Amino acid sequence: MQAAQARPVRATALPSVTGALRAMESLLLGGGQRTARRNAWTAVLEDRRRARDRVETEHVLEAVAERAPRAT
Repeated sequence: MQAAQARPVRATALPSVTGALRAMESLLLGGGQRTARRNAWTAVLEDRRRARDRVETEHVLEAVAERAPRAT
């Protein structure tokens, strides 16, 4: 009986959903449209960040106002 030969195993990573969507985007959209879409999404994310910051600031200001002694 012969010993089994070891075969090299190749691991190929499956493309991520994001990678697959970007590949489709590059096929379907021109460079300018792609840039505009990414800029718009970046603006959406920045608006969401500012909204979170605004809400957090409101909570802090309300907490400070509740603690402050009231002068009469």
